[in-house]
Amino acid sequence: MCLAVPLKIIELNGKEAVGESLGLRRRMRVDFIDKPRIGDYVIVHAGFAIERLSERQALEDISAWEDVQNAL
Repeated sequence: MCLAVPLKIIELNGKEAVGESLGLRRRMRVDFIDKPRIGDYVIVHAGFAIERLSERQALEDISAWEDVQNAL
């Protein structure tokens, strides 16, 4: 099973970016995001940003991931 993860774009170089969430950084491609910008929250699946999220939704999703992580 694969799960999509919300990340905040912190570096951007053309169609490649670095995102961060919960202290982890991941490289990703942003080919599917229209005009990506540093500070955008995106859902990442299989190394590709597939959807932009509002900050509110992203923070709710990240909080849910923290709950899961803390339950383990």
